Amino acid sequence: MKRRTFLRLAAGSLAVPALAPAASAGATDYPTRPVRIIVGFAAGGGTDIVARLIGQALSERLGQPFVIENRPGAATNLATEVVVNAPADGYTLLLADGSGAINATLYNNLSFNFIRDIAPVAGIIRVANIMVVHSTFPAKTVPQFIAYAKANPGALNTGSGGKGDPPHVSGELFKMMAGIDMLYVPYRGLAAALSDLIAGRLQVVFGTMPSTIEYVGAGTLRALAVTTAARSDLLSDIPAMGEFLQGYEASQWYGIAAPKNTPPAVIDILNRQINAAVADAKLKARLAELGGTPLVGAPADFGRHFAAETEKWRDVVKFSGASAD
Repeated sequence: MKRRTFLRLAAGSLAVPALAPAASAGATDYPTRPVRIIVGFAAGGGTDIVARLIGQALSERLGQPFVIENRPGAATNLATEVVVNAPADGYTLLLADGSGAINATLYNNLSFNFIRDIAPVAGIIRVANIMVVHSTFPAKTVPQFIAYAKANPGALNTGSGGKGDPPHVSGELFKMMAGIDMLYVPYRGLAAALSDLIAGRLQVVFGTMPSTIEYVGAGTLRALAVTTAARSDLLSDIPAMGEFLQGYEASQWYGIAAPKNTPPAVIDILNRQINAAVADAKLKARLAELGGTPLVGAPADFGRHFAAETEKWRDVVKFSGASAD
């Protein structure tokens, strides 16, 4: 069964098979010292797992350590500020995800403008979130969950790794389209929210696939749906939310970004090596186990993707009335 691959995640997420180093002939000998990848969430969540996979791959390919530095808080805004204010030399990078696109509307007084102040480098993967409940929860399908929520107003709690992160707005979109109400509880990292879901203090989480599939595979949590219009190849036996709520789509995505004015030669090296790493058969298979579809291309492609996501979630955040200020 496909779910048997889930249990390989915990043991394998920090150990990527060695990839053949690639020469970086050109205008720069970058990198000549360790590189930081700043992650806006605590260790153990989906964003952190992807960061460590790509960081190890880049370390192997470029011959310098790519060190993961977790800076959780304010739905990745703290991590983004670190990168915005860092020297534009390629030695401080951001593990960018959908939070940045959401925060552009969710926060009214940001000290930065992501599109203006951050240089896109490369996408990594795009992945569905999963609507998960405890294995003992009475609802076994999305329609049953909606019916339970309507019959028990105010009884359900949901949470995520921080207000405005992609799992949060995935849940907000679900609430709006299903016509139900749930109390949202923010946590410092998705791993903490999942711990409370397992403990019974939450009833549902719209978790990233890398963070939740191990629990689903072990039977601790029950997956009701993936948060996309169509089913996931990895979880083909789990319905897509679009089967119950027409037009629902809420994917998570990950990429690498750098401070504005980072030298184009440095961005080019990183872009080529990230694209090559994601295309490598071994890493590609590992990312597929996380439910990831490659999101590769030129820096401009990743920039256009981010702009489109910013526009999409602007409408959702405004419709929901959510605000972090």
